[in-house]
Amino acid sequence: SIETDFIEIEQLAQQASRKRTFWQKLLDCEFELEFKDKKHMVWLLGAFASAAGILSGVDQSIISGASIGMNTALKLTDHQSSLVSSLMPLGAMAGSMMMTPLSEYFGRKKAIVISCLWYSLGAGLCAGANSHEMMFAGRFILGIGVGIEGGSVGIYIAESVPAHVRGNLVSMYQFNIALGEVFGFAIAAIFYDIHGGWRYMVGSSLVFSTILFIGLLFLPESPRYLMYKGKVGESYNVWKRLRNADDESSKVEFLEMRHNAIIDEDRRAHESKFQVWMDLFTIPRNRRALFYAVLMVSFGQLTGINAVMYYLSTLMHKIGFNIRASVFMSLVGGGSLLIGTIPAILWMDRFGRRVWGMNIIGFFIGLVLVGVGYRFNSVTQKEAALGVYLTGLILYMSFFGAYACLTWVLPAESFSLSTRSVGMTICSTFLYLWSFTVTYNFTKMQNAFTYTGLTLGFYGGIAFIGFIYQILFMPETKDKTLEEIDDIFSKSSFQVARENISNVKRFWGFS
Repeated sequence: SIETDFIEIEQLAQQASRKRTFWQKLLDCEFELEFKDKKHMVWLLGAFASAAGILSGVDQSIISGASIGMNTALKLTDHQSSLVSSLMPLGAMAGSMMMTPLSEYFGRKKAIVISCLWYSLGAGLCAGANSHEMMFAGRFILGIGVGIEGGSVGIYIAESVPAHVRGNLVSMYQFNIALGEVFGFAIAAIFYDIHGGWRYMVGSSLVFSTILFIGLLFLPESPRYLMYKGKVGESYNVWKRLRNADDESSKVEFLEMRHNAIIDEDRRAHESKFQVWMDLFTIPRNRRALFYAVLMVSFGQLTGINAVMYYLSTLMHKIGFNIRASVFMSLVGGGSLLIGTIPAILWMDRFGRRVWGMNIIGFFIGLVLVGVGYRFNSVTQKEAALGVYLTGLILYMSFFGAYACLTWVLPAESFSLSTRSVGMTICSTFLYLWSFTVTYNFTKMQNAFTYTGLTLGFYGGIAFIGFIYQILFMPETKDKTLEEIDDIFSKSSFQVARENISNVKRFWGFS
């Protein structure tokens, strides 16, 4: 019975508590913080873990303003300047590949702690750079921190919080990325007129990484990770800090989690260490989740968001703003992205994943308008050019803010427990691969397409293709436990498409 099972679990939990000395807590990077109302601990975990996104956002946007002074100080060529922008997503690819072994061996939370150390090292190198080689190294190392963090945060939150708030809390990571991007543009504006201000800009990550590192010391490890490692007592101690232990549904969920962990442990005992990679591609349920998650991430990146963010000051200058105004006007793009994430955070779990996925059609409209803005003469038709351009930019960034939340929510909840780290690694790798590809080739594409507007229109075309895919093949995972999501991906893609078409017809009154 449930009560009998929990008598044994309580005994294991008490034994685990007695073993935790001060030095063990220090080694685990954890000093226990507990609230009477469990909701407070859940929201604190989600809010502080997702705050790692601020670091990622700052490092993505700060280069837009810093590049103006940095290019002159370090005498960078156009090619070297492109590398400074694109080496961070390249480093993030390396970091995302490191994420699986780190999160599997050290734990979900400790992987985020390790990313803080990479951030601090990279920011220090960038701030003190006296050559392009040193700046390259700093940006690449920053990218490693971004890659480790990017995959770890979503898993950590998804494995720790209740299903009914999982989407909201994982979405907060994207909100904090957007907030970090606004901070980055604001920091650039603050230090723009200061001699050598670009060094303060690129070194600002040190402040954020230190704050995050300290905050993480008071958060627990993922209870599902602890269960996965056979630490039932420790897992239950964390569970009681995040759930009402007397609630019947909470007990059932914990027992389901334990049951699945036992099955995974039994399977791992008879498999090689590389079997999890085989399972990801050979088991239909896992393969569908991987294909779906990778496509969702790819559609977001291939619409050119990071190229637009990295070159936003340059794009503002091309449309008609002077250099100084371009730095300040970049806040319009960053602010729109931030505002766009707010509805998704508040109502991700109310309206479901598909509603927010449809926001990709807004990319198409916004990018078309941005492209049209570049067709106006920036001298004789300046007001029209700026009006159409800014309208398109605000639409594009606002809709992307909501959609981008999904690129962290969906991969974090789609994979089975045994393949979650590996699946997130692959998704993160594709995310940063496309980010590097789009960013590095943005200038080349502008030259090949002869004008900037056509390049952005090309990205709009990709957004329209993504919209069609999501109407047909995007499943709904709202309010499902991670264990229940297994059943969703057990359906074939064509079965999901038939259900989606039927639901669309019913919505419009055709059936």
